[in-house]
Amino acid sequence: MPGAPPVTDPNRKTSRLLRRGLPAAILLVILGVAAGLYVDHQRRPGSVFHPRVPFLAQPSPKPTTGVDVAAWPLYGFSKDHARVAPVPARMHPPFRRVWTAYGHALLEFPPVIDHHALYQLDDDGVVHATDTTTGRLLWARKVGTLAASSPAASGNSVYVTLLTYGHGSRGRVVALRQSDGRIRWIRNLPSRSESSPLLDRGRIYLGSQNGTVYGLNAHSGRVIWTYQAQGAVKASPTLSSGRLYFGDYGGHVQAIRESDGRRLWITGGNGLIGGGTFYSTPAAVFGRIFLGSTDGRVYAYDAANGSLAWAHQTGSYVYSSPAVTEVAGVGPTVFIGSYDGTFYALNARSGAVRWRYRAGGRISGSPTVLGALVYFAVLGTHRTVALDLRDGHVVYTRPSGSFDPVVTDGVRIYLSGLTGLFGLIPTGHRHPKPHR
Repeated sequence: MPGAPPVTDPNRKTSRLLRRGLPAAILLVILGVAAGLYVDHQRRPGSVFHPRVPFLAQPSPKPTTGVDVAAWPLYGFSKDHARVAPVPARMHPPFRRVWTAYGHALLEFPPVIDHHALYQLDDDGVVHATDTTTGRLLWARKVGTLAASSPAASGNSVYVTLLTYGHGSRGRVVALRQSDGRIRWIRNLPSRSESSPLLDRGRIYLGSQNGTVYGLNAHSGRVIWTYQAQGAVKASPTLSSGRLYFGDYGGHVQAIRESDGRRLWITGGNGLIGGGTFYSTPAAVFGRIFLGSTDGRVYAYDAANGSLAWAHQTGSYVYSSPAVTEVAGVGPTVFIGSYDGTFYALNARSGAVRWRYRAGGRISGSPTVLGALVYFAVLGTHRTVALDLRDGHVVYTRPSGSFDPVVTDGVRIYLSGLTGLFGLIPTGHRHPKPHR
């Protein structure tokens, strides 16, 4: 759950200093410095571009032809969090609803898919396993009291992170058996976690609100290594070429080695442009790290050394995580929403706007690219929108969805509403028989 960004307000500082009884001369000096910093912050450039930072071209995903594309094992589909899933050409709107699974708690993050089941963690700390074909509840297990993340699923296990599991402020990581929700192991944490776990080769990676990033053994929950960031790490770590990338609430972006958690580089904070924090999960594509910030900008850094490639200013906070892909006939593009009510398609090389769509309400969640369309939800109006990647024209809308709306297995699209989950298939296609 995004936290409120810091606010620079000289008037509030003045009242606090006066109450402390500081001498007038010292107070004037302090206020002069504060005012200068505030003016300097206001004068900082909105958008920047450094053309000498390398850009690595990559091919776009090819559509697949099989019935089952794949499982959707992680938040954002892939470990690089590009948020792009190749789908058969028939997975195209319009859609019709074939089942509905209603709940009572907020669904802030989408489910994952494995073995023909959807696994979703609601904000009340309950894990739900739902049959992909029928929408029937297979099992539900309450593992905490507050949560805001997607699970990870692989093999026969489901892994979840929790903000709280009791009356305190401690978090935990829980591994459950896919077949019946039985708990395999629990790892209690000293602080809350809303970092969707990343699973790779028998290890789990996640962040926490005291700034600790963990590498855990997926089979036992044993701590393999820890890394201490300079602020809360709320996003899911992103993996590419043996490196984990993430931003923190200290305003830094960093890369650490997957094997042992050793730091490879860290930015000096985005204080050189704004004073924001990073809630957004990065995408590691084209040799760059893309993510949004609460200072209202979308950033692109060199994945090799953390050099700033560009920053694009939107009109408000960017909690959204980007989807990044090569668009045929257009070029490499970053798709992301802002609290200013606008959905942006940005040139991945330069940060320049390719097109924008006025959504009519705040956008808090993240987009997903399926085929030739990008799907996202509008928090302000509780609807899901699908836009054409090339020019942003509206192809499909549905009056449900608030945060991070869609995942797919290539047979159906599964849409998360505010509290309900919906199974959708393309109009004109028969609904497959239940799995046995």
